[in-house]
Amino acid sequence: MLIYSMSVSVDGFIADREGAFGWTAPSEDLFRFHLARVRELGCHLCGRKLYETMLVWETDPSLRATELEAAFADVWCALPKVVFSRTLDSVQGNARLAEGSVAEEVAAALAATDKDVEIGGAGLAAAAIELDLVDELRMFRYPIVVGGGTPFLPPVTKDVRLDLVETRTFGSHVIYERYGRVREENEVM
Repeated sequence: MLIYSMSVSVDGFIADREGAFGWTAPSEDLFRFHLARVRELGCHLCGRKLYETMLVWETDPSLRATELEAAFADVWCALPKVVFSRTLDSVQGNARLAEGSVAEEVAAALAATDKDVEIGGAGLAAAAIELDLVDELRMFRYPIVVGGGTPFLPPVTKDVRLDLVETRTFGSHVIYERYGRVREENEVM
């Protein structure tokens, strides 16, 4: 299954007008949830910005200051990653640059594991949504309105039906929303 998961403001943005997302710092219970969630993935497909943002978990020893941070860094480092970029010549750690199209790389990632695959980065996820490849949307909705910025979802040309599969509220008042894609009987998955 291909999952698109990001932190999002109440008004639907993953970064504000200046590109900042400091308001998405997770509480300890939410961080533990992220750790458990990432442990269950077989691969992560990411755009350049998300790759560069998350690279610190592989390169910055100060992010291993606590047992929880060290556990997340270990899981993130071990997770295979495919990076989509027009500007990077190389990537580090357990990552490789995408060589195929979004559809080809998604198919290859899903075929290479019996676990779920996650896609992240608004532009990359938008391409996968446009190609109707995303099976689940997972939002971590933060109690903030930022008034503009990078939207979680792209504009769509037809309705995308979803089923609410799960919700959970964390102590920090972040609401986790998990939606499954409703596919019509004649649709190819």
